[in-house]
Amino acid sequence: MKVLLNDGLEKDGIAIFQQAGIETDNKKRDPAQLLAEIGQFDALVVRSATKVTKEIIEAGAKGKLKIIGRAGVGFDNIDAAAASANGIVVKIAPFGSTNAVAELALCLMLAVSRNTPQAHHSLKNGVWIKKKLQGRELNGKTLGLIGCGRIGQKVAHIADHGFNMDVIGFDIKPCPESGIKFLATKEEVLQKADYISVHTGGKDIIIGAKELALMKPTAYIINTSRGNNIDQAALYTALKEGKLAGYATDVYKEEPKAENDPFNDKLKELDNVVMSSHLGASTVEAQRETSTEMARVLSSYLLGGDFTNAVNAGESIEVEEKEIFTLFIHHKDVPGVFANIDKVLADSNINIRANYSRQINTGYAISVYVLHQTVSADIVSKLQAIPNVCSIKF
Repeated sequence: MKVLLNDGLEKDGIAIFQQAGIETDNKKRDPAQLLAEIGQFDALVVRSATKVTKEIIEAGAKGKLKIIGRAGVGFDNIDAAAASANGIVVKIAPFGSTNAVAELALCLMLAVSRNTPQAHHSLKNGVWIKKKLQGRELNGKTLGLIGCGRIGQKVAHIADHGFNMDVIGFDIKPCPESGIKFLATKEEVLQKADYISVHTGGKDIIIGAKELALMKPTAYIINTSRGNNIDQAALYTALKEGKLAGYATDVYKEEPKAENDPFNDKLKELDNVVMSSHLGASTVEAQRETSTEMARVLSSYLLGGDFTNAVNAGESIEVEEKEIFTLFIHHKDVPGVFANIDKVLADSNINIRANYSRQINTGYAISVYVLHQTVSADIVSKLQAIPNVCSIKF
């Protein structure tokens, strides 16, 4: 097995690949080279720099490519639809940066509330400003979360326990166990919150002119999700006209492609905006955790068919939301048993969704068949008659 780490990977992740007996190649390929050589690799791991296009995926599918990994949360730079069409799994590493992004969201919340970047800038330029930079405290305020997944829940925990904030949220899939008070609509959250923290992802506008008009003029928005999630023109107008107290962001609709490239964003003109340069996952700890998570979930697929963290296939059969039936077969662990069982089920028009098998004693195994149809007594009799089958249970 061989993995191409086209955007590099931390040494901790590379070590996991090596321990699993998987060869790594971290030589950077440009798009033309990647297109020409991708078929030589069983897996491709990228960060945000490499764009994995339909053409690259199709070229890989004609060769050895089985899986693409994104060492991070978002996978906008991977054509997941093309991967699915070509039988290639796409996985992400969403947990490694959870704490880092949550901490940055709170950092931005504090910064925009207390005007600390403005104070820092003025002092660096030799000017003492105090009265003009009077801020607000987080204590006792209401934090509204739009998107309450891993990162949103972490932000909620810190805000509640660390700053005594009242946390409310909206998500299309509420999680009651998260400790967040979920409201019925996004609009309710926007109306009630003193701070809005966005954690949705995707390319759609989540907060536009209509939503901004619902917010308190003393409210702040913190965005560590995607620049596209907020209507930039409407946001600029609301901030400039004082219809919103402030905005702090780590993400932008258009971001420079390389270090030291010019940054052109109209929001930088405004004094009530605090910006950071997409630093959400840029911590030593997050990079290490993300690399090891990526290496683990990618290796587990290549070596054992584990779908954990897959974005274009269900991590488990339950995700498919189809009725399933289980069949338990105790048999001798010898060649031919699976083939005979599969034939009986296929001849009976029974679809096998999955088959898990483990040795239970020397020379014997238990195999659990997950089926899309139930089995009749007649089918059970046929299975029981197969040589080396000891028992059938369902």
